[in-house]
Amino acid sequence: MSTLTAPATPTTPTDAVDAPRRTSWLADTVNVAVRELRPMLHEPANVLFAMVQPLVFLALFAPLLPDVPGGTSALQWFVPGIVVMTALMGASMTGANLSDEMLTGSHERLLVSPLRRSSLMVGRAVKEVAPALAQTAIIVAVVTPFSFDLHPLGVLTGVAMLALFAVGIGSLSFALALVAGGEQWIFWTVQQTVLFPVLLLAGVLLPLDGAPAWLSVAADLNPVTYVVTAERALFAGQLPVGDVLAGFAGAGVVAALGLLVGLRAMRRSGTR
Repeated sequence: MSTLTAPATPTTPTDAVDAPRRTSWLADTVNVAVRELRPMLHEPANVLFAMVQPLVFLALFAPLLPDVPGGTSALQWFVPGIVVMTALMGASMTGANLSDEMLTGSHERLLVSPLRRSSLMVGRAVKEVAPALAQTAIIVAVVTPFSFDLHPLGVLTGVAMLALFAVGIGSLSFALALVAGGEQWIFWTVQQTVLFPVLLLAGVLLPLDGAPAWLSVAADLNPVTYVVTAERALFAGQLPVGDVLAGFAGAGVVAALGLLVGLRAMRRSGTR
């Protein structure tokens, strides 16, 4: 009697076609960014809702400001600061979404997925560019019919700087959420405590001309100050090389610091 034996499993290279393949880092990052953008695309009203506070500032605060010397409208000075403020506030709040995911367990499921942890951070951070651009477009569209001179090239250059800035702020916000361990009260306490001093020291709402020496030094140490100064020059149609380079440098420092801190926090996430 002969014994039946199962045929040996082929080991030819073609049999490895069905084996799972690890995607590239870029593909992982794009997948994460698209995942993060879906809620905004499905509910664009959220972007409009986030515009309530900036538009209130424009409507109630701008009329109180005197025109810039030379007859330039106060809006020309005020709008770029509001644009930076909107990007800063919006990107700094996005860590709250990550806190919610940590509470529901969604974040832990992503950590055990094949996605790289660095892609989880960078993809989320890159997503912050979209709402920043959309909000800037809305603000410019609202103020242009009034006494605001639109300089498209300057605005586009300013938007590129703002995108870099938003990536850094978003990364810092996600890092804060990770360090807070999903505790919403810790996240909001730190976010609100840091946000407004940074805005005020950047001269977003009020000029810092004639400020006390200690306040001027604090403003000089604030990278957002250089972003705001460069945005004001660009939105006015000017191209002072020193200010623009300083603005990109300030945005670059924020982006580099945010990504460095965020990636470190993401790599440690789930290991505690």
